[in-house]
Amino acid sequence: MELIAIKFPLIKKGDNIVAILLDSVKKAGFEIEEGDIIAIADKIVATSEGRITYFKDVKPSKKAELLAKKYMLEPQFAELVVRESDKIFGGVPRAILTEKNDILIANAGIDHKNAPKDAACLWSTNPDESAAKLRKEIARRTGKNVGIILVDSHVNPMRMGTIGFTLGIAGFKPIKDCRGSFDLYDKPLVITRINIADDLAAAAHLIMGETTERIPATLIRNAPVEISDEGNPREVIIPRNECMFMSVFLGKNKER
Repeated sequence: MELIAIKFPLIKKGDNIVAILLDSVKKAGFEIEEGDIIAIADKIVATSEGRITYFKDVKPSKKAELLAKKYMLEPQFAELVVRESDKIFGGVPRAILTEKNDILIANAGIDHKNAPKDAACLWSTNPDESAAKLRKEIARRTGKNVGIILVDSHVNPMRMGTIGFTLGIAGFKPIKDCRGSFDLYDKPLVITRINIADDLAAAAHLIMGETTERIPATLIRNAPVEISDEGNPREVIIPRNECMFMSVFLGKNKER
């Protein structure tokens, strides 16, 4: 498998991401090939979609002011978290643990980082739909059948540092189901599934970086994926009653 970093100019609201991607790939000396997976930072897609919000336009509620004080955040930022999150669990200084779109994520995915001063960037309204639109436009312009992942970063329980994950998926099957296979000692696998999409996002995130790299896209070549129009992006979501983290957060299956 090969990963190719693609540098971009600074993205603004209304920019055509596909046009900029194709131009940037060409300038890097490459072409998009059949079967490539293209990892794109969700933040540039959200920015192009107008998902940057300036604090001057946000009036904090009382709930937001309490959260801001408790977790050392700007009241306007906390208000955006209140508006965007489906559920709020708690948090630590500068980070509120929320649920949004069936994902556990800090601050409902809202980020100060790489957003203008006194502003924040929200997630794309529908990341899977955005990924599908990008894939369709790339196919129209190049004739190539590719997969798309929109990459964001999060933290894992009890682990330091950010890691990439897929926020939007289009064009391939994101999960490899190993149930029914056998391990090295001929024991059957009962629950094991591999999240191929998140594995690819983590690899791309390592190249993209989090600061001034300006590498919001990565070509992933010869990835172990099955390109398919029938890929279901919802396969990566685990039901709450099967998730060991959510079962505890919701007060079920607690051990003393």
